[in-house]
Formats: sequence, structure tokens, C-alpha cells
Amino acid sequence: MLDELSASLAATVRAARVAQELSVNALAERSGVSRAMIGKIERGEAQPTAVLLGRLSGALGMTLSELVARAENTGDLLRRRADQPVWTDPATGYLRRAVSPVTDGPLELVEVELPPGASVSYPADAYVFKYQQLWILDGHLRFHEGSVVHDLHTGDCLQLGPPSPTAFHNPGAVPCRYLVALVKGRS
Repeated sequence: MLDELSASLAATVRAARVAQELSVNALAERSGVSRAMIGKIERGEAQPTAVLLGRLSGALGMTLSELVARAENTGDLLRRRADQPVWTDPATGYLRRAVSPVTDGPLELVEVELPPGASVSYPADAYVFKYQQLWILDGHLRFHEGSVVHDLHTGDCLQLGPPSPTAFHNPGAVPCRYLVALVKGRS
């Protein structure tokens, strides 16, 4: 059984696809996600991983945060910690907390906790739509940005360059927590 946010994500993916008049086949071609998996996600029969959501959001012309924000839209300008939705990637245990209130504004703040040894990768097109910085709150993050590898530690802040394939890896023995600050609309 899916939690409320996962069920809302399923409906949001389908609604975004239909709004763009995309068939499941067209979304599969754009995203590299199989038609069968898209169908399972849209019907709420499978909980998508962070990687799959990243591929789908990029193919739908939005950020992963925008996709999740649409799924959790409340319209409030204040989002207390207790009300900040937390989504867990079923494949890696990656936790994503939507810190920012859901608005039409360009700024989004997302807190991520990456378990020890976990890795999450995204294709370049998942980053086409934003300006993004990573601020390490606790732990060690090995961030692959194309062919460049950044070893980031508590307090370090990295501005991402032009869109490229990325991989987030926690090589440490404790969880790595980091804040993602992004501005939509930069191409």
C-alpha cells in the first residue's frame, strides 16, 4: 500500500503526462523509463525510486522538486517542520524533505539524507531547468558532476555547473545530510 505522498505522486505524473498530451510510449522514449514501469507508477502499483522520478520529471520538463511540489501542493506560505513532507526512496533509503512552502516562486529548498554507502544518479536532463547549490549539513558527500568528482564535507557549499550526469554517493559510515537550494527557470 502506498503512502499519501506516493499516491499523489502517481496521480501527478499521470496528470502532467496527460496535460502535455504525451502517450505513455512518448514519455517512455523521452525518459528512458519503460512503458510498463510508467503504467505501474501511474496506477500506484509501484513506488518510484529517486532515479526514476528524476528521469520522468526531466522528460516532463520540470524539476524533481516541482514534480513532488505538485503532488504535495497545499498553498500555504508557511511550512512548519512537522508539515514538511518526507519521501523515502525505496531502493536506497534516501530521504527527501520538502522544506519550502509550495508556491509559484522560483526558489526551492530540499533537505536530503543519504544513508552510509548509498548512491543516487541522475541524467543531465534532470538539471536543465535550474540553478542549484549543495550545502553539506552533516557528513561526507562524494558528488560526481560529469567527469569531475567533488569530495564535500560538513559546511562545504558547491554551485553546480552546466547540466551533466550526476551521482550522489555517501562513502562515510554515518548518514550525510545536505541542503539543495535551487532556482527554477535557468536553462
